[in-house]
Amino acid sequence: MSAESNLNRRDFLKTGAVAGTGLVLGFDLPSRPGLAEAAEAPFAPNAWIRVGTDNLVTIVVDRSEMGQGVQTSLPMLVAEELEADWSKIRIETAPADPKYNNPLFGFQGTGGSTSIRAAWTPLRKAGAAARDMLVTAAAQTWNVDKATCKADKGAVVHTPTGRRLTYGELAAKAATLPVPADVPLKDAKQFKIIGTRLARLDTPAKVDGSAQFGIDVRVPGMLTAVMARCPVFGGKVARFDATRAKAVRGVKDVVQATGGIAVVAETYWPALKGTKALDITWDEGPDAGNNTPSISKAFQDLAQKPGVVARKVGDADAALASAATKIEAAYESPFQAHAAMEPMNCTAHVRPDGCDIWAPTQFQTGTVQTVQAITGLQPGAIKVHTTFLGGGFGRRFEMDFIRDAVEISKTVNAPVKVVSPREDDIQHDFYRPASYSRLTAGLDTSGAPVAWTHTIVSPSIMSRVFPEAVQNGIDPSSVEGGQDLPYAIANLRVDYHLKDVGIPVGFWRSVGNSQNIFATESFIDEVAAAAKKDPYEFRRALLSDKPRHKAVLELAATKAGWGKPLPKGRARGIAVAESFGSFVAHVVEVSLDPEEGVRVHRVVAAVDCGSIVNPDTIEAQIQSAVVFGLTATLKSGITIDRGRVAQQNFDDYPMLRLAETPSVEVFIVPSAEAPGGIGEPGVPPLAPAVVNAVFALTGKRLRRLPVTPEDVRKA
Repeated sequence: MSAESNLNRRDFLKTGAVAGTGLVLGFDLPSRPGLAEAAEAPFAPNAWIRVGTDNLVTIVVDRSEMGQGVQTSLPMLVAEELEADWSKIRIETAPADPKYNNPLFGFQGTGGSTSIRAAWTPLRKAGAAARDMLVTAAAQTWNVDKATCKADKGAVVHTPTGRRLTYGELAAKAATLPVPADVPLKDAKQFKIIGTRLARLDTPAKVDGSAQFGIDVRVPGMLTAVMARCPVFGGKVARFDATRAKAVRGVKDVVQATGGIAVVAETYWPALKGTKALDITWDEGPDAGNNTPSISKAFQDLAQKPGVVARKVGDADAALASAATKIEAAYESPFQAHAAMEPMNCTAHVRPDGCDIWAPTQFQTGTVQTVQAITGLQPGAIKVHTTFLGGGFGRRFEMDFIRDAVEISKTVNAPVKVVSPREDDIQHDFYRPASYSRLTAGLDTSGAPVAWTHTIVSPSIMSRVFPEAVQNGIDPSSVEGGQDLPYAIANLRVDYHLKDVGIPVGFWRSVGNSQNIFATESFIDEVAAAAKKDPYEFRRALLSDKPRHKAVLELAATKAGWGKPLPKGRARGIAVAESFGSFVAHVVEVSLDPEEGVRVHRVVAAVDCGSIVNPDTIEAQIQSAVVFGLTATLKSGITIDRGRVAQQNFDDYPMLRLAETPSVEVFIVPSAEAPGGIGEPGVPPLAPAVVNAVFALTGKRLRRLPVTPEDVRKA
């Protein structure tokens, strides 16, 4: 069906297949026929809950859904305390509003595996307060003692008589009552929803095609723009001639914006064709000579010198000097692109009296601030419609794609959707920082580690994004996973060199933990080998005062059959890590092929993420982390040549394929601890577990990522 048809497949499915179900997703896209609306909702005790007279309970989700499951897990928190009927839950995405700020950040945004951690108490309190008001309304209606009433599955029951009033019947009266200040929360033993396996609420819409991603947005009069950007970071336009681009059928305008030259057209294809027809001369700037070997050499040179101390325990230098055995190694990680499946996009409509933004964004507060800076509009005149995100992992926290759309819309005086082709996305990302780690360890005569030093060299994310977070030359995101080494070693020093090499860097799934835990968990294996100890038992002995690390390590090893024979040509590797408040251990089983490289057959993961909301979500996120982590470990890396990214698309920046994906077994540790994150913690231990398995198989250490077939042939 053509794009010009009045009713396309998505419209048909939205109005026909979805209306009338218990779940309705509302993204407030004005160009679309409205989804079935709930009946009047007179009871709205807080920012997250509305109860309609038809018994539908609308829960506002104030985090961006990028596949991590927040449109199910966050409503579960509310519904648990509300004693709601899960079949009557309706969800909406929150607008940009300070009342939806993430309390762990102080702004409205999604990242850092904080969604459940930030919402665990506030959303449960919101549900408990609403429940208390509904029970009070029922007691007053019946003129009975409130203590004789209880909430149950979307209704209030008078226990002595069995009388029952639904939430819809009580909504109007409950709305007249004062909101209680502090209603006691349930004990975990009383949970009926939290901790259960509930199917994701966003799945039906994603399956039937009615889900709205940013790339799907269409508004009346919308134009589409594609940007031509300087191939060298830090470069700019010297001159351009738009004559040939404007001659392309469908092109409406060519405008210069902060990000480069935008070709604005009726649809995507003429806009893309127009960018290829542009005649541009670039001023490539001072970084045009940058290349990966020179960057690596600069990192290596810095690593030979002491950096700014991030953590110091005892006297590592003295302990190394007197150690019976000394081990040294260096580990290197490349820049990594996000390569989200949904290309970067944003739709903006700037008007004199306001601006609407439709975007798959992780950062609503930053979006409002960006629009305000460009247009001068007040926040109240700016509406942010957050769509589903087709992958994010930090890339959609950035504001470049928002800025492009707003600037172009303002210039052409029309709604504009900016879309990044895959080549543009990979070559103009905010990358995971490349890093270089130099490590040393000292052992006593019994093989026990007495000293550990770790020098980290990498660019800084926070210097650009939140510069106030960089204190005394330390970017906390650059040393995480390194400075918090869990092992009991009496003398330890971790230091850091902040090295800017002109490549834009940003948050990438698990941030600094991915590079630093690759180094530390690989090197602890080397130390175990030098001590002639089993790597699992060696770790276990050093984690006696880290019970949660130790528990996941033991569980993963047990479930994987650590120490049991494997078929010839296979070996196991192990790693454990804490990040974002959670603990994950991986055991991987690998074989080697001279042509294809490392083949991972099985991953056994043990997870302690504290209190569990939905086990299905936890399992899915670990499985996702394995695929994501194996891609970065075995498949892809960004290299720089003449100041520009050498990779362009999935042919030279490949993803892990279905046939290459291992069996993934996930075991969850029951816990009453506060919730930890789950979206990111599965990534960091994966790369070291893989290279540790290769060592177990070959006796050779692979210390640079990604691990290529050539590396395997050399091993």
